[in-house]
Amino acid sequence: MKALVLSEHADAAASLAAGARKLADEVVVVMVGAVEAPASCADFVGRIEIPDGLATECAGETLRSFVAERGFELALVEPTRRLKVLAGGLAAQHGVSVITDVVSFEADGAKSLFFGGVAERVQKGSGSIAIYTVAAGALGEGEPSGANTPVDIAWVEPEFDIRVVKSEPIEKSGVDLTKASVVVAAGRGFSEKGDLELAHQLCEKIGAGLGCSRPLTEGVDWLPSETYIGVSGLMLTPKVYIAAGISGQMQHMVGCNRSDVIFAINKDKNAPVFKQCDYGLVGDLKTVLPALVAAL
Repeated sequence: MKALVLSEHADAAASLAAGARKLADEVVVVMVGAVEAPASCADFVGRIEIPDGLATECAGETLRSFVAERGFELALVEPTRRLKVLAGGLAAQHGVSVITDVVSFEADGAKSLFFGGVAERVQKGSGSIAIYTVAAGALGEGEPSGANTPVDIAWVEPEFDIRVVKSEPIEKSGVDLTKASVVVAAGRGFSEKGDLELAHQLCEKIGAGLGCSRPLTEGVDWLPSETYIGVSGLMLTPKVYIAAGISGQMQHMVGCNRSDVIFAINKDKNAPVFKQCDYGLVGDLKTVLPALVAAL
């Protein structure tokens, strides 16, 4: 079997390529945009450079031409907003559907989330190519190997293009939560923005990254949107996950339920999170977090 890995980030490409080795005999990585390619991750590494002034989505014709030339039975796509668009175009070309939000590959097919992450299903792609969007880490550990010199893929002009009028870089804050082995997640149990200092102190003490539930990014804008953990945000697999002041709604828990250990702190003893964690502590955050920091 011949597998294509489509990615915008080197770390994700390396992870998906290593996982693809378990599913295919030949692995080809295609990096989209002016990004660094991972070293020695596949049998072939290609790069699609986006011409100045054009949006990444304009690479669809180039990608489809490359796939038609090479021929693939499987495509694993990093689930970024732009690559989801490219995956959809590729699927339309081949008359197939994209299987999204894959969390693992089972003997019977790909296990993915649906209904907002509250349920799981196993599906297998049919047609000339099976296309899956897969989060980095979903395929488990593996050692990437192969080519280490990216080859530029010839640009094919799209029939219709999207022009970039203006762009502003988003400043990233804190650690990369997708790589953190320990994550502290803050929820609406923090009644004031200043109380988040308690969570920052705990993170500093244990070397953790700070994330949050959706209301803290969209409801009150206390934390950056890239730190939101949940069904439409980050899907994490840390060794330790500390849910502080988080009720435990399914839309959030699907973003952390693959953690090795989940520790919950909430003053409501009936909070749903206590049915989903490994260890729970009932108490007020203003009392528990300082005491925890002092004890560590």
